[in-house]
Amino acid sequence: MSAAVESRSAPVVTRVLADAPEELTRGVLRRLGEGVGKVVYASDQWVVRRKRSPREVVALILLWRGLHFIERLLPGGWGRKLRSHPSRKLRFLRVLVQGAISLLPQALWFRGHIRDVWRLYRRRDRRGVKLAQIHLTGSPLYPQTVTFPPVRVRVGGWPGWLVVSEATERVETTLNDKFIGLARAGRFLEMEQWLIRLLDARQAGWRRGLFSMDAHLKNYGAIGDRVVLLDSGGLTGVWSEVEQYLSTRDSSQPPHCRMGLEPLLRGHPEIATQFDDRWNATVNLPTVRAAWPSEKSDPARGGDDAGPQH
Repeated sequence: MSAAVESRSAPVVTRVLADAPEELTRGVLRRLGEGVGKVVYASDQWVVRRKRSPREVVALILLWRGLHFIERLLPGGWGRKLRSHPSRKLRFLRVLVQGAISLLPQALWFRGHIRDVWRLYRRRDRRGVKLAQIHLTGSPLYPQTVTFPPVRVRVGGWPGWLVVSEATERVETTLNDKFIGLARAGRFLEMEQWLIRLLDARQAGWRRGLFSMDAHLKNYGAIGDRVVLLDSGGLTGVWSEVEQYLSTRDSSQPPHCRMGLEPLLRGHPEIATQFDDRWNATVNLPTVRAAWPSEKSDPARGGDDAGPQH
C-alpha cells in the first residue's frame, strides 16, 4: 500500500462538482446490489444509494431470523442459499414480511430483540460512515466520492426515481462476485492473490486504528488491483471492542465458510485449508495488536456513540 494508506490523519478529499455527472441523469440506473440498510444503483462509472426505511430494515431482520430457523429444519441449505445470494425471491419475501408488519402498530414490531438489533445497526452504521469519511476518504482503501446539487435520477425497479446529491466511484465487482467468477473459471491461484490483497488492505486499516467486524466478501470491492471497503457499517476504532471481538468470535465455522466461500471450494478442500490457514495467521489478536497504533485511541474515533456496540 502507498504511504497515503499508512497516514492516520489523511484529509477528507471529496470533490465538489457544479453539476451531477451527466451519465447519472441521461439514462436509467441499474440496480447493482443491496444491503440491510441500503440499495445501490449504478451507471458505468458511479453508484448512488437509497437508504431503506425503518420498516424495510425490520422486515429484513425478521426475514433473516426466519431463514436461520428454516435452515435448521430443512435439508439442502435452502435458507443459507437465499441469504448468500440475494435475489428476486428474497426481495419478494421481504415485501411480504414488510406488508405483514405494516398491519401492526410500530410499538409491536419495534419491541424486544428486534428493537435492540435495530438500534445496534443504526449505531454501527452512523459510526462506521463517520470513521470511513474521516480516516479513509482520499486513500486507496476507499472509493472516491463526489457531491453536487440535488438532482433527480431514474432507477430500475421500485421506486423508479431518487433525488441524490452524492455519488461514489463504481467498483468493477464485489470481492464475492470476483471469487465466484474466478472459481468457476478454475483460477484458484488468482483467488489466493486477491485474498492476499484483502488481507493487506485490512492490515493497512489496522495501522490506521480501524478494524472491520463485518468482513464478508460482499462488503469489499475490486478496482483494478485495489481492494476497497464498500460497507463501513462494521468499522470500529476502539481497541477494547476489537480485543473483545477477536477473543470471543465464533470459531465453530472455518473462515472460508463464514465468508460464503464454502460452495465454491467444496470440491477443493486443499485450497479451502490454505485459505483458512492464511486468514487465521493474519486475523488474530497478536497480529492485529502489533499493527494497531501504540497510542491510546481518541474517544472521537468511536463516532457518535463511543460505547461498546459490537
